Amino acid sequence: MEKIELTYPGTAGKGRQALAGVVGSGDLEVLFRPGSVAELSIVVRTSVDGSTLRWQRLFDRIATARRLPAGQLVVHDFGATPGVARLRIEQVLEEADYE
Repeated sequence: MEKIELTYPGTAGKGRQALAGVVGSGDLEVLFRPGSVAELSIVVRTSVDGSTLRWQRLFDRIATARRLPAGQLVVHDFGATPGVARLRIEQVLEEADYE
């Protein structure tokens, strides 16, 4: 298991806790908790060692496409493809009421 920590500028707002995916599914789970500090702290726990650059590039693409919320995003990855990972991340951000 590898633990990856990333930080991006975030916008404080009206967000709420959100969850997408299921950790026991053998796929991916994403949890979001809103915060008041103007940054999004991301922690990825993945079964795929050596994937830091892949995750960083994925979040770079998301950050250029949308405004990120302030808070903490926790990702539990069990080998999901980048497409599935992005889908779950977008789902949790939408559920948290950010766009």
